[in-house]
Amino acid sequence: MQEMAEKAWDKKHRAFVTAPMRGPGLEKLAELAEVVHEPWIDQEPLKLYDGPAIAGRLKAEGADIVIVEADFLNGPVWELPLFAVAATRGDPNNIDLAGATAAGVPVLRTPGRNADAVAELTVGLLVAVARLVLPADADVRELQVFRDGTIPYQRFRGWEIAGRRAAIIGYGAVGRALEWRLKGLGMDVVTYDPYVQGAGRDLKAVVESADVVSLHAAVTHETVGFFGEEQFSWMPKGSIFMNTARAKLADMEALVAALQSGHLGGAALDHFEGEQLPAGHPLLTMKNVVLTPHIGGATYDTEARGAQMVADDLERLMSREMPLHIVNPEVVGEEK
Repeated sequence: MQEMAEKAWDKKHRAFVTAPMRGPGLEKLAELAEVVHEPWIDQEPLKLYDGPAIAGRLKAEGADIVIVEADFLNGPVWELPLFAVAATRGDPNNIDLAGATAAGVPVLRTPGRNADAVAELTVGLLVAVARLVLPADADVRELQVFRDGTIPYQRFRGWEIAGRRAAIIGYGAVGRALEWRLKGLGMDVVTYDPYVQGAGRDLKAVVESADVVSLHAAVTHETVGFFGEEQFSWMPKGSIFMNTARAKLADMEALVAALQSGHLGGAALDHFEGEQLPAGHPLLTMKNVVLTPHIGGATYDTEARGAQMVADDLERLMSREMPLHIVNPEVVGEEK
């Protein structure tokens, strides 16, 4: 295994970066290495590398550091003399960890970089659903404030969220960031996560007690489709379901059925399989449902925070210190 004592400290590194990055972290990275920055999200058309393609680019650039967000690092990438790789995401599942570890290449990640962004969007979606913001906005734009001879107060009465209870399912970085925001709005908050100390362990009890259920779990073999018909039936009549985590966590057909039956009062979703709903999908015509296209983490602050986390950990590696957010610390070895 490659140990830190064997990695050249006095060498000028070169970094090929396809992750969107900005701010002081990117400036710091430029002090640590020569940087070729080509954010994948700014390419027209969008460009994503697979292992062979990015390996070829790394060779051409003479880069020994690669920082990605959505590109895949695998195969021939590990045949190159890399100092480190990083993914600006909490779970770097686009990186072949076994291959990196076998090659002795440290893999860095950025857990929680988008937690505040996702939590803020979740709050916004909750208010939008509870107060029927989108249909009210549509009436103003369509010059139908007095639609069918009624007044807005008649059509858009809703419940205040203060004094209500929210159940946060998944108590990681996003769940914790959401918790204090909802409490600040006057909500009572309960949590469920069997893997986090301090969170609830009884999913049914948590769901049954809540006016709002918000999913924030990671996608694993245990959580795919875990919130389905039975779990929706536990939710109190008129309650609101929210998913700003991943579409795979919930059974979409069961959600549609719960909304169509009137059991649920509304829903908000930021994720769909394939990132979009097909034409004619029932959710598209439901006025008590708010839909956004996977924009939870889409803030400039997320990019700045990820850049800072990666730059700080690369600096630690170059100083023969253990990075804070390394996936495979065993490749660093004992010597610093």
